[in-house]
Amino acid sequence: MKVFVGYDIREDIAYQVCEYSILKHQSAAQVIPLKQKELRESGVYTRTVDPLSSTEFTFTRFLVPYLADYQGWAVFVDCDVVFIEDVKELFAQADDQYAVMVVKHDYTPKEGLKMDGCRQLPYPRKNWSSVILWNCAHPANRQITPDIVNTQTGQHLHRFQWLDDKEIGALETRMELVSRFGIKNRKMAHLRLCITQKVGHGSLNIDAVIITRSGKNISERCLK
Repeated sequence: MKVFVGYDIREDIAYQVCEYSILKHQSAAQVIPLKQKELRESGVYTRTVDPLSSTEFTFTRFLVPYLADYQGWAVFVDCDVVFIEDVKELFAQADDQYAVMVVKHDYTPKEGLKMDGCRQLPYPRKNWSSVILWNCAHPANRQITPDIVNTQTGQHLHRFQWLDDKEIGALETRMELVSRFGIKNRKMAHLRLCITQKVGHGSLNIDAVIITRSGKNISERCLK
């Protein structure tokens, strides 16, 4: 089970907690950090730095099919995702008819600023790319080459515009954003939006402490 995790040098602690939460429930998982520096050094990732990118893995997440040699299934998650149950339950939802499977959030953020003063841009399928169950062997994903990842627009990639709608499957609704439903009775939690919206309803039963790069406890901020 390959689990690719977005890595940003500014969020190393978040990555460590994500990795821990995966391995705590599934020791056989292969956790792979998508480190932009290493991808650049290998020549795989050559994209010019985008001032609108809020993390180092804004675009590297779309390299997963290539990095998996276009074989089998793989998971991508943002580094601020915490697994509360076994990641194999995510892989168990794999359906070969789909090129990707995502949580189809109906989420529209308020306009303003997000990480590091980057502008928050509302757009269709917002956050669908935060957790992706990739069918790396699907013929449609052969289009996602390093050249495409390095040159295509963020709109094309994050909205999965290389796919027909029928090729985008839905993950079960317990894979949801903490900002909307809280963490209780969830299989995993995406914590960044909890900060953004300061939503604190639900029980925060997490066996890990998530620290942002500013040193503040995410669960603490969620309860404010």
